[in-house]
Amino acid sequence: MIDFFEVIKRGLNGPYYSEQDFTLKILVPKLRAVTKKYGIRCDQSTPIPSDDKLADDVFHAGVELAAEVGCYCKDTSRVIRFTADEIQEALRDAPSTPLFGEGRDRKAMVARKPESSDPPYCYVGAGGSVVSSEEVFVRLVEGYGRNPLSDSITCPALTKINGMEIVAGSPLELLACIRAVELGRAALRRAQRPGLPIMNSIATGVTATGKIGGSAFGLRDTDCWVVGFTSPLKVQFGRLNEVAYIVARGGQLVGEAGEPMGGFAGGPEGNAVISVVYHILSILVLRSSVHLTFPMDFRYGCNTSWEIMWPISVAAQAICRNSHHPILNLAYTAAGPMTEMCLYEIAATMTNFVASGGNIEFGGVAKGTSLDRFTPLEPRFATEVAHAAAGLSRVQANEIVKTLIAKYKDSLVNPPKGKTFQECCDWDSIQPCQEYVELYGRIKDELAGFGLRFK
Repeated sequence: MIDFFEVIKRGLNGPYYSEQDFTLKILVPKLRAVTKKYGIRCDQSTPIPSDDKLADDVFHAGVELAAEVGCYCKDTSRVIRFTADEIQEALRDAPSTPLFGEGRDRKAMVARKPESSDPPYCYVGAGGSVVSSEEVFVRLVEGYGRNPLSDSITCPALTKINGMEIVAGSPLELLACIRAVELGRAALRRAQRPGLPIMNSIATGVTATGKIGGSAFGLRDTDCWVVGFTSPLKVQFGRLNEVAYIVARGGQLVGEAGEPMGGFAGGPEGNAVISVVYHILSILVLRSSVHLTFPMDFRYGCNTSWEIMWPISVAAQAICRNSHHPILNLAYTAAGPMTEMCLYEIAATMTNFVASGGNIEFGGVAKGTSLDRFTPLEPRFATEVAHAAAGLSRVQANEIVKTLIAKYKDSLVNPPKGKTFQECCDWDSIQPCQEYVELYGRIKDELAGFGLRFK
């Protein structure tokens, strides 16, 4: 695989285009062309297809598009392009079983296949959602660490430090990044899982300076950094600076991309194809150890809708059948904690991800935008469902997901907000209230009746 210096060189000297021309004159028409060439068609009555040829066609379309389009560097207006041979080399040389964590909590993330009975790697927590205080941060992360099915943690983002609102790019951001790492480590020690990896680097960080500077205060090379693309198929120097730092210190990173359906990629067919392109560029441009994908339905601010399930499933199947580079799928629910709808959304997405071959990230409750509106119980539920879904056929998973979506699809426009962590859990013990425990058990029993095999 070509080295990172060559990627930088192409970002500085590649073909010049305005950002608008790259998007509208190169990406959009070529994406439409490959989608038509491979005859990719969405069947909205089947959120989880069982068509291996469809999955393979989506992958081949993505490989072809990656070679024709490349990745746009916003800082130089240059296109970073790769040949078909370089793409095949990258797919050949990409990591297949990256190891994260230390001691008892050290574990490999293994690339799964559709319908695999292998349990998924579970990367769970806050998904970078915002908290009101350092105290809430610590209690939440301790709660995530107590979940025995957690393989790694995603921390919340601080909004204040020492009572002051954090300003991006200011010394407060750097200090808050340092504080977030220190708090995360302390919370996992309190949970008796000091070796558990923190895999969203520093969710509090907005700039590369904040994330790089904060890393020196407790992040380990066995943890992980999350570095993302900008839609569609674009990257910035800030993100590449993070990659340069991580690679130089021997660390690992998750390359991420969340393409909105209905944006420049178009409908579900284009969304599935472009997700494959991101997977390839994640290996080449971001030097990822694992790739994270989270296509979004911009109408609702989540990815639990009927319409988004198909491209998520098809892209996951395409990648898992044709690449040994592990993938994670991330869910954002529309509803908030302690609501039936939230648990149904979690169950639908986890069943889809796992049956389609993915590993899971979970943490985006109530669209991931509401202060303190998430608890340790939603990630716990996600991991239990994910393990229960391992080994399901795609046909079985499709029927379960169709049943679940029908229960909440009419509420996506105006979902219930649920309650905050402070309202759902006891502050000292971090245990959920009785009302939430009863709701959790009732929904779990209902899912067992649908065919999920809880351990």
